[in-house]
Amino acid sequence: MSLFLVIVIALGWAFSRFYDNPIILYIAVIFSLGMNFFSYWYSDTIVLKMSGAHPIEKKDNPELYRIVENLCITAGLPLPKIYTIDDPAPNAFATGRNKERAVVAVTSGLLERLNRTELEGVIAHEMSHIGNRDILISTIVVILVGFIALLSDFFLRLTIWGRGGRRRGDERMHLIMMLIGILLAILAPVVAMLIQLAISRKREFLADASGALLTRYPEGLASALEKISHYPASLKRANKATAHLYISSPFKGKKAGGWLTKAFMTHPPMEERVKALRGMEKM
Repeated sequence: MSLFLVIVIALGWAFSRFYDNPIILYIAVIFSLGMNFFSYWYSDTIVLKMSGAHPIEKKDNPELYRIVENLCITAGLPLPKIYTIDDPAPNAFATGRNKERAVVAVTSGLLERLNRTELEGVIAHEMSHIGNRDILISTIVVILVGFIALLSDFFLRLTIWGRGGRRRGDERMHLIMMLIGILLAILAPVVAMLIQLAISRKREFLADASGALLTRYPEGLASALEKISHYPASLKRANKATAHLYISSPFKGKKAGGWLTKAFMTHPPMEERVKALRGMEKM
């Protein structure tokens, strides 16, 4: 969050110099502070809305509730709210500010295609994200990455098409500041995306291992990951901003085939994850 704060303020500083208007810097400082506050308190609600998730009660799916309750007792965690997403593609994610306000969301396709041990493996993975305190930063990244990309794109358009403030007899400095502004506008969303990828990949391996230890049956999660990865279609509401939250990339087929998508994969290769899990059984 501190790094995002610095990036936004740096953008504001560069463009305040370019346009010779200090108000832009003040706006950037206020905006970055406001975004950190907003993303902390409301990012989980936004993520659930973006994903089309809706809450369910125990009577709607008693078996799913029993699995979550049993894993909560084992992990020593409070019961999270449970949401479902009407989508045939099997997938799941966890979100929330902390373990007391955590949410586990699963798709209807996941419930239909996995057996009980596989479903337990997936839920244990998501409970591990909650226990490892991954959910807050992962959810905040959704909002901050998206807004930095929008903000830098806005400033980039102003630089290219707008008229910069005239520097007082110093055209060279004016050109330097313009170049810095363009560079920051281009690099800001890239840096934000790299942070998102680094957080996501590292924590996915940890959640796999923690989930396998929770169920004491790594094969359940390994088998579930294979089934999820082999499903050919993308989630209907797949979104690049929320892709890193899911247990497996929500993009499949043509959407996952482009070189740019592969370069910015939010998840480790599925083969590596399955191999690591099955290696745990031999230990």
